[in-house]
Amino acid sequence: MTKLFISLATRLIPRHYLQHVSHFFLRIFSIFLRGKKFEDPINGITYRKLLPYGRLKPRLNAIAPDSLSLERHRLMWLFMKEKTNFFTEKHKFLHIAPEYCFIEIFKNMDNLEYITGDLISPWADVKMDVHDIPFDDNSFNVVICNHVLEHVEDSQKVMTEFFRVMKPGGWGIFQVPIDNNNPITIEDKSVTSAKEREKLYWQSDHLRLFGRDYGKRLSEAGFKVTESDFINEIDPELVERYALPKNELVYFCEKI
Repeated sequence: MTKLFISLATRLIPRHYLQHVSHFFLRIFSIFLRGKKFEDPINGITYRKLLPYGRLKPRLNAIAPDSLSLERHRLMWLFMKEKTNFFTEKHKFLHIAPEYCFIEIFKNMDNLEYITGDLISPWADVKMDVHDIPFDDNSFNVVICNHVLEHVEDSQKVMTEFFRVMKPGGWGIFQVPIDNNNPITIEDKSVTSAKEREKLYWQSDHLRLFGRDYGKRLSEAGFKVTESDFINEIDPELVERYALPKNELVYFCEKI
C-alpha cells in the first residue's frame, strides 16, 4: 500500500507541491521505521527499513524519511567526503534544484558561500532559468545540479551555462537518469504526449533519456569528465546498509 501511494503521489502531484509538505509527513512516519538494518550516512539515523520511491517501478528501501535522501544523494554525499575538497576548502557554491537532505547542512558549513537556485523550487534563494543563469562568468568554485538536464528544453545549452559560471579549477557534479543499455541519448522533439514521454523517457515530464554518451556530452560543453565508479570502492556491506545505487556512475566535471 505504501509503495502504491508513493508511486501515485510522485506521478500525479507536481514536485514543487510535494516539496512543500512531504518532509513534515515523512518525519512523523519515520518514527515507525526506526531500527538497525539501514543507516542514512547524511544524518546517521538508522532504520529497520526505508520507504519505496519511484513513479513507474517503485524501488524498495530508497528514501530515508528524515532527510528525504534517495540512493543517489547518499552516494554523492560519500563521494564528496572521500573524493573532493568540498568539506575542507572554502568554496563559492551554486546548488541548482537543491535537495532537501542537503540544504540545512550546507547552509551551516562555514567554508561555503552557499547559493541555491531553481525556477520553481520553494527552497531556492534565486529564481532562475538554467538556460540563462543570472551570474557572471567564472563565479563559482562548485556547481551541483542533479536530475534536471532531462527536464530542460536544451540540455547542451544548460551544460555550457554550468561551464560558463564555474571558475577555472572548479568542479561540479551533474547526475541524470541514464539508460545504461543504450549507447546514445534518446531525444525527439515531436514526442509531446505525457504518456509517450513516460514510455520513452521514464517520466512524463522528461524531454530525453540519456544514454552512455552522457559523459561525452558534458565533455562537449568544455568539462574534463571523470565517470567515477566510486560505488565499487565502497565495502559491499556498507552499500547495503546505506542503500546505495549499485550501478550508478558519478559524473565529476572539472573546468581546467
